[in-house]
Amino acid sequence: MTPTTSTTAPPPRDLRDFYENPAVPVASGTSRSVRQARMLARALGPATGGTGGTGGRTVLDIGCGDGTAAATAAPFLPGHRVIGVDWSQDALRRARTRIPYAVRGELTGGGLPFASESADAVLFSEVIEHLVDPDAALDEIRRILRPGGHLMLSTPNLAAWYNRALLLAGVQPVFSEVSLRGIHGRPGKEVVGHLRLYTPRALKEFVTASGFTVVRLEGAPFHGVPRPLRPLDRLACARPQLASILLLHARRT
Repeated sequence: MTPTTSTTAPPPRDLRDFYENPAVPVASGTSRSVRQARMLARALGPATGGTGGTGGRTVLDIGCGDGTAAATAAPFLPGHRVIGVDWSQDALRRARTRIPYAVRGELTGGGLPFASESADAVLFSEVIEHLVDPDAALDEIRRILRPGGHLMLSTPNLAAWYNRALLLAGVQPVFSEVSLRGIHGRPGKEVVGHLRLYTPRALKEFVTASGFTVVRLEGAPFHGVPRPLRPLDRLACARPQLASILLLHARRT
């Protein structure tokens, strides 16, 4: 992992311009999506009809990007309805090629186009690290979730095993960014617009303070780890405190 300086897109005028740029990556690794989908499938259980059955549940993939995560999750959730939500029109156009339903919505000021307590689960896949106001986002997610509804949140781990070593060496941690125009002082080649990063402890405390009960925390590998180091990255998933990606399951209180 060698530090580089590169520009992946013309300088944006603001964050909205940045995320509307089709050159900015909007999908994450398949391994993370599959692990998160399995967690959600275990939480929801099968969609069954008849008296006493659970029926199909409504799952919102908020910040769905190009729809990859929702499309990956759908086979694990037969009978449940998965709806993608994003505010980027370009992302929604791409998402609609992968999933049946994708609608525009925002995470502040009641901007999600759903009634209060109308959703059974929310996939929130690597979105929170991009937000200026994550408090307002979790407030809005809590509003649309039914009591006891599931939040499946994933985000990069600031305390990933290699970030600990990089910091000791005086190198900017992976996932952190100091500019929207290029990579400076850290490994990597893509600018993706990360504004906030979480350790496992900070993430659990933040979600709990936002009105959720943490059920489980798991780890997932990062697709950007160099190939020779990927076996170590997979091993680190056994200890979420060291894993590249944090997968958190919480329920609305």
